[in-house]
Amino acid sequence: MERGSNPVGPRRDDEMKHELEGQLRAGRPTHVEETNEPEPPADDDIRVDPGGPVPPPGEQREQARAAAEADSLRIELARHLERAAFPGDRQRLLDMLQAHNAPDPVLEAVRKLPESGEYANVTEVARALGGEPTG
Repeated sequence: MERGSNPVGPRRDDEMKHELEGQLRAGRPTHVEETNEPEPPADDDIRVDPGGPVPPPGEQREQARAAAEADSLRIELARHLERAAFPGDRQRLLDMLQAHNAPDPVLEAVRKLPESGEYANVTEVARALGGEPTG
């Protein structure tokens, strides 16, 4: 016995399956009426080039992992740094992070920043750490 909130009864459900059976088996539009056909792309639609450069699957995973790590770092920086920390240099950012009990990986990342740099916001810090594209 089926349970659920099906708004149509079993008889109508079977009728609907029968109506769609030909289209599902054909794998292409089977309707003569134009209104039931999918609309072709418009002239001003953005075209996606399927033959564009696609990195190999292993490289895609590596890029996705690196992007996820960069996003995670940027989020953690934003969570633990107040606006008052900016503009700030490496030492000011480290002091603020330590005052807010930031996790060790975030502190270690900020320790890698050059001592001479000054950063206006979290995005600039992330870029300096190689976590976001500069363009």
